[in-house]
Amino acid sequence: MDRECLCWIKSSYSGGSGTECVEVAELADGSVIRDSKNPGGARLVFRGAAWGRFVLGVREGQLGSQR
Repeated sequence: MDRECLCWIKSSYSGGSGTECVEVAELADGSVIRDSKNPGGARLVFRGAAWGRFVLGVREGQLGSQR
């Protein structure tokens, strides 16, 4: 994955204070996400349908914090 050629989009759900910023970029066969405060840091890569399952899990509250 060439880090310089990705078009990053910030999540509309990211915190307005700049403390909770998630960005996503599309790949030919999936998506990659990163923390915008640390653009050179760790990234999560989702291939194919795994990205759709991840987004669905977030929307349904399955991946929220356990409080």
